[in-house]
Amino acid sequence: MSESSNTRVIDLDVTRAIALIGVCLMNYYGYLVLRGSSRRDDFAGRLFDPWNGPFATRFAATFVTVAGMGIALMARRALNDGESAAVRRVRWTLIRRGVLLYLFGYVFNWVWPGTILFYYGAFFVVGAVLFTLRDRWVLAIGVAAAVAGAGLQWWADARLGAGHDVSWLSRPDAGLTRSPRDLVVDTFVRGTHPLLPWLLFLCVGIVLGRRLPFDAIMRLRLTFFGVLCIATGYMLHATGPWAHRTASLIPNERGVLYSVSTVGVAITAVALIGWLAEATANSIATRMLADTGRFTLTLYVLHALLFLLLVDWLGWPASGAGHDGLTTAVVLALVYWMLAIAVACVWLMKWPQGPLEWVYRRFSDAG
Repeated sequence: MSESSNTRVIDLDVTRAIALIGVCLMNYYGYLVLRGSSRRDDFAGRLFDPWNGPFATRFAATFVTVAGMGIALMARRALNDGESAAVRRVRWTLIRRGVLLYLFGYVFNWVWPGTILFYYGAFFVVGAVLFTLRDRWVLAIGVAAAVAGAGLQWWADARLGAGHDVSWLSRPDAGLTRSPRDLVVDTFVRGTHPLLPWLLFLCVGIVLGRRLPFDAIMRLRLTFFGVLCIATGYMLHATGPWAHRTASLIPNERGVLYSVSTVGVAITAVALIGWLAEATANSIATRMLADTGRFTLTLYVLHALLFLLLVDWLGWPASGAGHDGLTTAVVLALVYWMLAIAVACVWLMKWPQGPLEWVYRRFSDAG
């Protein structure tokens, strides 16, 4: 593996690890609130609010963007060589990975409602179609997904205002996945990470991944563009005559400004974290985070199982109206990730992949 290739792997692995740390923190806070812990109303509480705060779903969206970058890197050699057989192998590998994650996520959703794995599998299946398209078409499809998500929100609100029940379309209840119709609607519209508008983040990742490795000028441009998207989204939301939820910044309302600002967060994170990872590629901390980034499927599943063990089965920490959910979530996330990083590094000294990663690739990459 060349030096530039190794830098790219560290770049994405570190970004993936940090994004997953944020996902775990937000999940812990949200699930503690759902179990009766208090939802803080101070600055920190509003910042980390798992449904309406500035960080709500942004870590997960960055994770999806990195997935798109990984798809682009995976397909690069086959596309450069122009061999149809190689392109087909990549396409079917992505489809198998997507279907496996989709099925596993569907089952895991019964244990951990709202899991991103269910949607992550759908992203890979769609990515299998997108990776051969030109940049302009990939971006056009992503933008269309965001606009379609906002348009469906507008239609649902209009129907609701006319007295019609549209809860089957607009209610983000992961527990509703009980029929084929629910499965399709959850995947595309109603779920916690639906393709409309989340496909935009994957498409942006594919386009970014084709430009790796980034030089200093590219990182500066990406950072500027990302910050501009964030500022534009929040400025328009604060100053414009936006009465409709299609201009909302709240994730479940699928607003256009949510999509714009979240793309900005993902691009900024990819540019800055990647720069930091590249600048400190030889440091122990960066290499430990990179190892953790190669272990994310296992660690994601374990973070959910640990929560269920401690909170639901052992009753710790005790929940209730007076219990501070955010503080407990921060402590639990920190302790978990200190242990997770150590476990990942020790495991990878002996084996090249995490246990679930091995199973996942053993079945999806066959053939």
